[in-house]
Amino acid sequence: MSKFFASKFSISFLLILFGFSIVFGQNPEEKDKKDEKKKDGKARVVTIPISIFSKEEIKTRQNEEYLQAGDITVKENGEDQVILSIRSISQTPMALAILIQDNLSSSFNLELTRLAQFIRRLPTGSRVMVAYLRGGTTQVRQKFTEDLEKAANSLRIVNGSVSAPNSPYEGVNEVLDKFEALPLGRRAILLISDGLDASEGLENSSPTQSIELDRAVLKAQRKSVAVYCFYSTTNLTENNRSIISLNAQSSLNKLAEETGGRAFFQGTFSPVSLDPFFKDLDVALTRQFVLSYVSTHMKKGYYRVQVLSTNPEIRFDHPKGYVYR
Repeated sequence: MSKFFASKFSISFLLILFGFSIVFGQNPEEKDKKDEKKKDGKARVVTIPISIFSKEEIKTRQNEEYLQAGDITVKENGEDQVILSIRSISQTPMALAILIQDNLSSSFNLELTRLAQFIRRLPTGSRVMVAYLRGGTTQVRQKFTEDLEKAANSLRIVNGSVSAPNSPYEGVNEVLDKFEALPLGRRAILLISDGLDASEGLENSSPTQSIELDRAVLKAQRKSVAVYCFYSTTNLTENNRSIISLNAQSSLNKLAEETGGRAFFQGTFSPVSLDPFFKDLDVALTRQFVLSYVSTHMKKGYYRVQVLSTNPEIRFDHPKGYVYR
């Protein structure tokens, strides 16, 4: 059951992997108010990806089957907005672009089977794209397709001797444009990269100095695409721990947190196995919803977004804002 309280939703739901359906409506009075605002040109609909977790399960990595999310509120620049709906997996299949940095260490090739398995177990109706980042180009191996077997078979081994991309985030920017032709819904990118933007030199590779990273964050927010990141080393980063933690991994973390995704690391080395990452990503995507709300802000500019719950034990992953043009 769900009940609509002004701009709040009260939620209690059972999470079943890849198989639940929840839509929350609104009462007639709120609908009338929303319709009046739209007619007056004083409101617009905003759609964002949102994932719902308990703080305890994130800390212990023990997945909970039942979550009491409480009353959910959305704010823009600190002002309450009216939630229209929260749609789940069965109503909005995933559109997922997988981006692999082509100069990763050769140990990554041992993970291709796990990556293919991950693609094959995505929900029916999901669209998957596969691309590789090298030098100044993005090689698309498979355009968005609902044929998950075809997408899985498009994976190939990486070549650690090829030139590094100018910036992995330049490739993210390119691929974000590929979502333009897709219907609005659950959208995500899985970026497997060392995260280092060395286009302006190592001394200028921090997350606060990367122009391409900032562009990728803003574009992903605007297109409602959550970015998930797996850290894996390259020849440039495998022996430089300070560069890895302060610049490379921090950049991946910024991209994920600002867009509603999550970054996965295992120290400063390539993980022995990506299997734990894929398990956590499976859960994260299962917990991802599409939240639509009415924004009353009509001026162009950047708007900060907050999603809050009356239950202090609930955590939301969601875009931290967006630019309205």
